[in-house]
Amino acid sequence: MKAIRIHEDGGPEVLRYEDAPDPVAGPGEVLIALRAASLNHLDLWVRKGLPSVPKPRILGADGAGIRVDTGERVVINPGLEHGAVITVIGEHTEGTHCELIAVPETNVFPLDDAIDFETAAAFPLVFETAFRMLVTRAQIRSGEWVLIWGIGGGVATAAFEIARAAGAKTLVTSGSEAKLATAREWGADLAVPHAEGAAAAKELGGVDLVVETVGEATWKDSLSAVKPGGRVVVCGATSGPNPPAQLHRFWWKQLTVYGSTMGTRDDFLGAYELVRSGRVRVHVDSTFPLAETRAAHERMERGEQLGKIVLTIPT
Repeated sequence: MKAIRIHEDGGPEVLRYEDAPDPVAGPGEVLIALRAASLNHLDLWVRKGLPSVPKPRILGADGAGIRVDTGERVVINPGLEHGAVITVIGEHTEGTHCELIAVPETNVFPLDDAIDFETAAAFPLVFETAFRMLVTRAQIRSGEWVLIWGIGGGVATAAFEIARAAGAKTLVTSGSEAKLATAREWGADLAVPHAEGAAAAKELGGVDLVVETVGEATWKDSLSAVKPGGRVVVCGATSGPNPPAQLHRFWWKQLTVYGSTMGTRDDFLGAYELVRSGRVRVHVDSTFPLAETRAAHERMERGEQLGKIVLTIPT
């Protein structure tokens, strides 16, 4: 089969479009002929060696395609549960940026005819992650104000959609005026440049919930923006994991901070139901043929995307 593999850690130049051995389904696994996959920041980190994985490795967590043994259209849940620990396809196993993959049957779900393969490949990891953050962990409520940093990212756009579906009001930020304009078209209640996020929140009297995925660059402003008794939910730190703690804000405001990572089967099913029902929209930024995955990585590294970058896989 054709696959995108890395043989060493590094930049987009280490991505190779090449022949790889066809996978063989083990006990409890099924083969999926993939038709679409998507790109996540996780793929960039693994490619760079953060963490370094055994090589060669096929990247990619998300995918949708045809179940080989039944001919069904299916979508893959990228989270692999091992008791309380959840690992991710493409980081801890071979990934989806290829023509054929073997995955546990328990991670494969029928795909509605109304959902195309590109949309199906775009939602699982980010919507599952955002669902766990907002619904399972932070228990978002209708009418609350939610601050979401960096509306261009996959988890941020998923969090935006889930917040709106819950009846919450959204304050989003971006460094791009074009992205802010699009967010307003999507229904964002407030859309401001990054530097104005905390000030905009203060004008509201503080937000009830902050979706924190950035870390060092936004942490101080997140704690400033949240109202007394509010919550911050954290799933990552793309700008660095060690910001100043600002401990005084925790006790003075009596804040609650939730850590959240990936999601369980129930989180996936909750996210999938929102997609199936049309209560959330899955925003696809652009599509690239599998053979042009390097260009897709370069677009994500430049931060140009608004929504998900999808790879199309020919039959």
